[in-house]
Amino acid sequence: MLKKSLVALCASLMSVTVWAGNNPAVHEYTLDNGLKVIIKEDHRAPVVISQVWYKVGSSYEHNGITGVSHVLEHMMFKGTEKHAPGEFSRIISENGGSQNAFTGRDYTAYFQTLEKSRLEVSFEMEADRMRNLKLLDDEFAKEVQVVMEERRLRTEDNPRSLTYEQFASTAFINNPYGNPVIGWMNDLENMNNDDLRKWYEMWYAPNNATLVVVGDVNADEVYQMAKKYYGVHQRGKIATTKPRIEAPQKGEKRVLVKAPAELPYLMMGYKVPTLTPENSWEPYALEVLAAVLDGGKGARFEKLLVREKQIAANIGTSYGMTGLHNDLLSFSGTPAQGQTVETLELAIREQVQRLHHELASEEELARIKAQVVASDVYQRDSVYYQAMQIGILETVGLSWKMLDDYVERIRAITPQQIQQVAKKYLIDDNLTIATLIPQPLDLETMKRRMSAGDGHGH
Repeated sequence: MLKKSLVALCASLMSVTVWAGNNPAVHEYTLDNGLKVIIKEDHRAPVVISQVWYKVGSSYEHNGITGVSHVLEHMMFKGTEKHAPGEFSRIISENGGSQNAFTGRDYTAYFQTLEKSRLEVSFEMEADRMRNLKLLDDEFAKEVQVVMEERRLRTEDNPRSLTYEQFASTAFINNPYGNPVIGWMNDLENMNNDDLRKWYEMWYAPNNATLVVVGDVNADEVYQMAKKYYGVHQRGKIATTKPRIEAPQKGEKRVLVKAPAELPYLMMGYKVPTLTPENSWEPYALEVLAAVLDGGKGARFEKLLVREKQIAANIGTSYGMTGLHNDLLSFSGTPAQGQTVETLELAIREQVQRLHHELASEEELARIKAQVVASDVYQRDSVYYQAMQIGILETVGLSWKMLDDYVERIRAITPQQIQQVAKKYLIDDNLTIATLIPQPLDLETMKRRMSAGDGHGH
């Protein structure tokens, strides 16, 4: 962890903490209303990105209102007392910028990328809608239909996304990661504008948000601007959350998904931990383990299952080490022509067992660690990714200062640690398997998929 250098600056209405340590380009402030402000100076181009992260996402939702965080994200562009619906996007565009938003499981974020002199435009409008959103009934009625159609196109008409949704909801009993970010269709159909009003009042407040600014800026000037626009808001009364710790799994789980599709598809996922202050090394070992199996052309899955044995047409591994709740390390793929999902499952199981009984080679780890360093350097070249990394860590209860530890933590992982987490977590009692069984494609489904494109997001 970084050593923290604390500098107390007196201000009439605000208090500020500046963290220096090993990364003097990053400045952290806290306004009196609870808004955390993190500014990273990067003077390589006259560009700035501003992001507001709220500590609320689909994992905060309960049955009956799933999808409410995502619908509210859509409604955040529908106007305030000062700005009419659609005006936010128009003004950002007129100032030569771009903007967007996204809802995740643990956060909802709004961001704008602008030429540095236009940052104040972003601050004025983003601060306005933090507390002054107008949730009009007619706008809600239109927008919830947009979200329902988005769900049809991206999930219900996308066999892989549909399989993932069934996979996650089977894997988890009471971990909220079992619910889809976009929400269940029944909940969307029965949602009303009062649900959004309550959610907005419950979570959208400065003391439940982090403002991240990265780019060609002066930190003190941005801080003064944050005081001017965001500092006027009062603290909100934020709802308290209770732990939703997953019940122990009592054996392997399976789900079969029948959907119109051309090819079968397999998903296998093991319950694993995410990064916490208490669990300081296992998530890093799981990250390296995932790369041993699926870290490019030289990794085991691509080399053995795709090229040499030709069991898989494609295969991938997914693991996110940052999150409020424990998650899954999952494998997904399509069998090669003439192969079956059963054969592919057995081949994946063989590779998992290898991790139990054989140590990863130093050559494999050297390749992985070189890739990690290269990826870290690439991401730090982008103001967007720099802001994203800061925002995610802060919003899930960690710290941006962990960014400076990441490469060294990965480099420190040993073959023995990889074997240890494989034996502990990659076991049948932690395993869920989902199989897509292709059904004939009807004309209507084909038309909808063509209109939606071929994305596989979920």
